[in-house]
Amino acid sequence: MVAECQQRNDVRSLILDRRHVTSKLWTRAFSGATFRRIIFDAVSCGASSRYRHHEEEEDYPTSTSTSSSAVSAAGTSTKTSVRAILNDDENKADKLLDLLNIAEAESEAETKKKVQSLEELKRVVKILQCGGDDDGGEELLIKRKTKAASELRLLTREDSKARTTLAMLGAIPPLVGMLDSQNENAHIASLYALLNLGIANVVNKAAIVEAGAIHKMLKIIESHDPISQNPNQSVSEAIVANFLGLSALDANKPIIGSSGAIHLLANTLIDSNCSRQSKQDALRALYNLSIFPPNVSFILERTELIPSLLSVLGDDMESSERILSLLSNIVSTPEGRKSISFVPDVFPILVDVLNWMDSPSCQEKASYILMVMAHKAYGDRQAMMEAGIVSSLLELTLIGTPLAQKRASRILDCFSVDKGKEISENFSGNSRNVVGSAPIYGSSSSTNPSEMKEWMGDDDMNISDENKAVKRLVQQSLHDNMERIVKRANLPQDFVPSEHFKSLTTLSTSKSLPF
Repeated sequence: MVAECQQRNDVRSLILDRRHVTSKLWTRAFSGATFRRIIFDAVSCGASSRYRHHEEEEDYPTSTSTSSSAVSAAGTSTKTSVRAILNDDENKADKLLDLLNIAEAESEAETKKKVQSLEELKRVVKILQCGGDDDGGEELLIKRKTKAASELRLLTREDSKARTTLAMLGAIPPLVGMLDSQNENAHIASLYALLNLGIANVVNKAAIVEAGAIHKMLKIIESHDPISQNPNQSVSEAIVANFLGLSALDANKPIIGSSGAIHLLANTLIDSNCSRQSKQDALRALYNLSIFPPNVSFILERTELIPSLLSVLGDDMESSERILSLLSNIVSTPEGRKSISFVPDVFPILVDVLNWMDSPSCQEKASYILMVMAHKAYGDRQAMMEAGIVSSLLELTLIGTPLAQKRASRILDCFSVDKGKEISENFSGNSRNVVGSAPIYGSSSSTNPSEMKEWMGDDDMNISDENKAVKRLVQQSLHDNMERIVKRANLPQDFVPSEHFKSLTTLSTSKSLPF
């Protein structure tokens, strides 16, 4: 009996143990964490996770059929996922490899292109320096260099790197040397090649001047055909264009100015046979050179230049603005102001520019020239007054740009100071002269007190007679000038009667002008 009970207990224990093992296997086989770990191991380590799966199966070799099928299904699913992931990784790797190959191919192509471009530049420079490998006569040598200079001109037209590289390879000295030949085609090719080399490259501009290009270009102009008395127009235009480019560098301004190139540029402006483009380049080059004050004296040596420039003001707005810019630099020197003031009708011409409402820039430049001259010379102020500048200045202070308003106001201040001094001197010397120009209260020919009160106000009756005269003169000037402005505006006379003008100017003083 005891043995039978012991056997039953052993069987029950075995059953319980097997149930425990089955439950443990089921939990491990279908646990979410376990399944995720299997997938993670498969993705991270590839096929090595399969060995780990077999080891887990060996820990529990005996199990129910249900648990075995579940584990087998899980293993099959894991293998499928691993194959899909590996295939996707292989596709990505192939794409990445393709991209790397494309980038490498592009890099090689770009490098090859740069090498070819450098070899081309070297070939051009070699021809310029020695004419090529084959022997030939002087004429053939010039033709080869001319062709190489034309190629260089095309290579540097829009390639800033090529300009720098060619200069470093030594292209500038042989191009400048080509100016010594007697072939006009060689001159044109080398001049335009030099022009392109200097575009937006200050180092090349300085190198061209250092190589002696300025004197060689002037020599070409001087050695013109004695029959035509003029060099080839294309050569002349190319030389003027080079002076324009080289004059943009501050270090070149004194060298060009003292070389005699200014006379060439002035002749180009005055000569009616020169093309419009050449005249524009010469005008811009003169402006660049006039920024350096010592060059102004060289510009003034051509006495007919300033009258010629003033005579064409208004023909073209773009040219007019450049002419006024040049005059603005010239007027900054004493000799420049003197030369401008000696030109007949200069002030009527400049006063007329103040009325160009469609060109504010020209108004600003003309007002600057007049402001400098009015500030420096009493005689110029008198000439401006005779030209009728006051009405134009008053109009400019009302509707001009802020800069033009400020300059016009300063000119008016100079005039008011002159009037005050004139009245003060006349009043101290002879009271009759004062009465004649501006009646003063209390004098024999002045208006009665009630009329003075009407013009000047109650508060102004206590000021001195001298100040009263100045104030009345200013009011009368404002009244007259406003009448001129209305006439210029073509308003009907009954629209703004004289009494209305009087009321507008009663409370006006020179200090009320916009600054």
